[in-house]
Order: sequence, then structure tokens, then C-alpha cells
Amino acid sequence: MADFPHRATIDAEGSIDHWTAPDGWRLRRFSLPPGGASPRGSILFQGGRGDIFEKYFEAFDRWQAAGWGVTSFDWRGQGGSGRLGGDPKVGHLADFTPLVRDLHDFWHVWRDATPGPHVVMGHSMGGYLVLRALVEDAIDPDAAVLVAPMLGLHGAPFGVAAMERIARFMTRIGKPDRAAWKSNEKPATLTTRQKLLTHSLERYDQEIAWKLERPEIAIGPPSWAWVTAAFEGTRLLRADPRLATMAVPTLILSPDADKLVDASAGRAIAARLPDTKLVRFGRESAHEILREADPVRNRALAEIDAFLGARAPRA
Repeated sequence: MADFPHRATIDAEGSIDHWTAPDGWRLRRFSLPPGGASPRGSILFQGGRGDIFEKYFEAFDRWQAAGWGVTSFDWRGQGGSGRLGGDPKVGHLADFTPLVRDLHDFWHVWRDATPGPHVVMGHSMGGYLVLRALVEDAIDPDAAVLVAPMLGLHGAPFGVAAMERIARFMTRIGKPDRAAWKSNEKPATLTTRQKLLTHSLERYDQEIAWKLERPEIAIGPPSWAWVTAAFEGTRLLRADPRLATMAVPTLILSPDADKLVDASAGRAIAARLPDTKLVRFGRESAHEILREADPVRNRALAEIDAFLGARAPRA
């Protein structure tokens, strides 16, 4: 592993193993015990599409130093948690329901084994899955943090409804698990992947180094079935009347200039949740807020600290 100014290696106290879901599927898991003499509580952090938990070690370190224990697992079908399609480099799934079920099953085992208060965090696709699990009463945290959540997708150039129909059509006329496009994050764009994710070249290079060292945990573009499920799943969640009664205190960090997910959808949902705080970022932030340049990242972490101090106080 190359040396970086921000830590990119496994903490000596951290451990990587596998947790087996009730159906026998093995999910790769990272665990970091609480720092200090008295535990502050426990955080379950879940990343986005194609993410690996290694990308967030720097944030995990900070939370551990504040007394939090931190756990994360790779979603079923990506990272070190196996694949759901024929091509291991394509991020395929036909339905997000099994991932919500994994979160439910893991949550209840993890919650009973760790000190409270218990906090769930989700980035991007992980934010969609966390909010869906909250609405469905699949998990019961003391507080939740959604970071650039995938609550809507961009529909250019045809509009969201038309793009969902196109994706469904493409799923039906060929293999549903084939790649929707050649590049990793977004089709037909002149913008580099790095600029879509973060302004920090150093943090972006960390991710590339991890995937070069462990190519088996990397995936590329989504499948057409994944794209279809993402359009449909986010549409149904936006229309879910249970949003208005989901009472878990929730912090949403939203970059207005996000080119991967529709930030306006997150803002609209924030207005409907009964107990939520929305923090917006301007053009200084791309999609990966917690892996942005220090001014953005530090502001985001300070907002999380203040929110948890107020809404998930020490037990």
C-alpha cells in the first residue's frame, strides 16, 4: 500500500472478517472497537454502490477517537461480499429488498452486541437503503445520518420517468446483468470519475490503491437491472406515506452540485421527515462529502458531531 497523508491502512485495533446472513450469504465486515476508557456508543456505517469500507477508514478513526465503536459491511453483491451476476466486475442486482433484509438481520445482532446509543449512517445507495429500512421499521437506531443519499437519480436527457422506462426496456431485451455502460459511475460524460466523487486527489488515489492491491473487491459499472431497480426503488420511497411518520432523528448532508444523485430529491424528503436536519453544500463538494477536501470534510464531520451530541447523547 502506498503512503498517503491521510491514513489508508487498517488500524491495528480493527478487524476484517465475515458475517453470515440467515440464508448463508457471507458479508465482509469491518469492526473497530470504541476508543477511550468509556464507550461513547456504536456506529454502523454503510457505503454506496461499488463502495468498500476501506475508503472510510479515515472517518472511522476520527469517530473511534471520540469514543465510538464503528462497524461496516460490504453490501451483498459488491466489495468482498460476493457477486449477484455473471461478471464479477459488474455491479448487479435485480431488487434492493435482499440488501434491506441483510441490514435488518445484521442490525439486530450488532445492536445487541454493542454499547448504545446506536447510530446508523448511509452514504449514497447506502443512504437510500438506510432510509428505506427506517421507513419499513427494519432497524431502530437512536439517530441516523444520510450522506449524499441516493433518493433520486438524474434523468437527463429524457427525464426521470423516461429513463426508468428505457432502463426497464434494456433489461428485458438482453441479459439483465450486463453492464449498463462502459465507464464506472456515469455514462456519456466528459467529466472524470474523480471529479464526480471528490476534489481531493489524495483521497481519490487512496481508493484506487486499495483496488489495485485487492482487485477482487472492485466492481465497475452497474447492470441494467441495477439501474432499473434504482429508478423504481427511489421513486417508490419518495412516494411512501410512512416518511411523514418516520420519527428517528435524521441528519442529511446534501451537496447541491452532486452529479451522481439528484440532491433535490433528498431536500424534498428532508422537508417531509418529522425530525430532520438538512445541511447543504455548494459547488465546493462533489458526491463523496466524507472524502472531500479538508474544508468540506471537516465541516461535514463537525455537523455530524454536533448532531449526535444533541440527538444521540452518551448513554
